[in-house]
Amino acid sequence: MYERFFGLRERPFELTPNPKYLYLSAHHREAVSNLKYGLLSSKSVTLLLGAAGTGKTTVLHTVLESSDCRHVRCVSVNNPALTRDEFIQVLAAGFELGDEARRSKAVLLEGLERGMRERRARGEITALVIDEAQALSRELLEEVRLLANIETSSEKLLPVVLAGQRELGERLEDPSLAQLKQRVALRCEILPFDLPDTAAYITARIAAADGTPGKLFTREAVMLIHEYSNGVPRTINVICDNALVTGMALRRQPVDRRTVLEVCGQFCLHPGEQSAPLSKERAQTITEPEPSHREAPEEAVAASGTRADLFEAVIKPRRFALFGYEPV
Repeated sequence: MYERFFGLRERPFELTPNPKYLYLSAHHREAVSNLKYGLLSSKSVTLLLGAAGTGKTTVLHTVLESSDCRHVRCVSVNNPALTRDEFIQVLAAGFELGDEARRSKAVLLEGLERGMRERRARGEITALVIDEAQALSRELLEEVRLLANIETSSEKLLPVVLAGQRELGERLEDPSLAQLKQRVALRCEILPFDLPDTAAYITARIAAADGTPGKLFTREAVMLIHEYSNGVPRTINVICDNALVTGMALRRQPVDRRTVLEVCGQFCLHPGEQSAPLSKERAQTITEPEPSHREAPEEAVAASGTRADLFEAVIKPRRFALFGYEPV
């Protein structure tokens, strides 16, 4: 829609992640390393936590599609709001154990263990990954614990990855789930982007679409995007995509702070809350930011270099003085 106006090859802020747009913060890279280690070392349970929209599913896909995990036979459960019988059916179908295993847990376990031992003898790993694991019932959490217990005399046969929102970690503090918590061998958490990461993320996505970041967003627009998205990548995508559409409609290039504020008002976003719904009256109170966020005078921009040069500084030497941060 806006590609020609902004000189882009394709839309960089689609909600469905594309490998060419992949940007990993330090927290994402740490999570990738933990998940790979947990799977390849056959750890009993690896826990991946993060707020909604921070990229847990993207990290899972990155790990499972990597060359390091080419020998991992993984069954993924993406909607774990299941009954016990439905969970058994999902596992039987995922591991291709036949109709009898769908009807009988005993047959499922026998076929599952036999298959895992055969694959392990060939140097392959069998794994179970459950996304949105905070939705698992207590009964299914117990089933997961028992599955993680399947082992030989020297190693676990079924490494399990539980990915979910932070309440999953809180649930594991329940004394009744102490046995499952004790089996958590690795635990990592993905945090929202800080301001430098938000700028680097936007820059990377635009660059992947052959765009010039400094010509698409002003620095003040980037600061507001971070402020109103709270650093959540999914919300950053929504704001940026709609800001570019609005900028095209209004013939504004680059997208400025006023455009970003209009988009945030339309989506009822405001600083300090992650996409919390607002009443119409509250949405109308979204106002201009404090004076420190106002557009810099052109002479100040000129003194600092072109906007494109400033965005180059975000990606290459990672200097963030532009955004009020000194290099660490």
